Amino acid sequence: MIRLTAISFILLTLSFNSYAQDEAETTDEATSNWTRTGVIGLNFSQTYLDNWQGGGQSSFNGTALFNYTFNYKKDKVTWDNSIDAAYGLTRLGEAGVFQKTDDRFEFNSKLGRTTPVINTSWAAMFTFRTQWDAGYDFGQTPSPLISDPFSPAYIIAGIGIDYKPSDAFSAYVSPVTNKTTIVDNVRLSAAGAFGVEPGETIRAEIGGFVKFQYQKELVKNVKLTSKLDLFSNYLNNPQNIDVNWETLIAMKINDFLSASITTHLIYDDDIRFDVDRNDDGIVDGAGPRTQFKEVFALGVQYQIK
Repeated sequence: MIRLTAISFILLTLSFNSYAQDEAETTDEATSNWTRTGVIGLNFSQTYLDNWQGGGQSSFNGTALFNYTFNYKKDKVTWDNSIDAAYGLTRLGEAGVFQKTDDRFEFNSKLGRTTPVINTSWAAMFTFRTQWDAGYDFGQTPSPLISDPFSPAYIIAGIGIDYKPSDAFSAYVSPVTNKTTIVDNVRLSAAGAFGVEPGETIRAEIGGFVKFQYQKELVKNVKLTSKLDLFSNYLNNPQNIDVNWETLIAMKINDFLSASITTHLIYDDDIRFDVDRNDDGIVDGAGPRTQFKEVFALGVQYQIK
C-alpha cells in the first residue's frame, strides 16, 4: 500500500508537470512559467587481462545517472521538483559476481507561496528516497542481504518557510515534519533494520527539518548541485541529528564526452553497524557510523535544457 501511494504521488506530479508544459508550449516560449534542466549520463570502463605477469584481475564497471529539475513560477506561487537517480555495477575477475557501486532514487517536491517578507515563502515539502536493487555485504561469506528496494525507503513531509534569495540557493525550515522509514523486506523487518521495531515495516517520527540546496553553473560546462538535509526527532534523542548530504559535479568535456563526481554522506542514529569496541577482532556491540560514498565517472553525458 505504501509503495503504491508513494509511486502514485510521483507519477501524478510528473503527469501534471507534462500536461502543464504542453499547455505552456501553446503560448510564446518566453512567457512559459516552467524551467527545466538536467543531466543524463552513461559511463563504462573495462579491463581485460590474460597471462598478465604484472598481476591484477579483469574488470567491468558501468554507471548510469539521471538528474532532472522542473520548476514552476507564476505570480506568488512556486513549485520546485527534482529527480535524482543512479545505478552502478562492477565485476572483478572472470568468475566474479556483479556488485553495486551506486544505487539511489530520490524525488523532491516543494510547493510555495510568497510571504510579505522578501525572498521568503510558506512552503509544503515532500521527499521520497529509496534504491533500485538489493544490497549485500560482500565482506562476509555467504553474503547476507542488508538492503532492498523499499528497504529502506524514506518519506519526509512537512510545512515551513522557504528562503530563496536567488535561483541558485534555497534554505527550507520546517518545525513540523513527519519522517517515515519503511522496511518492506520481511527478513530485514524481522531483524529491526534501519530503526524499525522487529517485525514492523514502518517507523514514524515527528521533528524539525532543515534543507539547504544549491545549484549553479560554476563555470562554462561545469554544473554543481548540492543538497543537505538535517532532521531532529523531537521524541527520541533530539540531539542526534540525521544528516543526508549529496553533491553532484557534472562537467562537459566536449559534445561527446563528460565527467561527473558524486558524493553522498549519511549519518542516521537509527542505522546500526556491528562494532568491535576493544579491537580484539570480535564484534561486541552495535552503533551508528558516518557513511560516505564517492563516485567518479567518465563517459557519455547529455545536458537537458
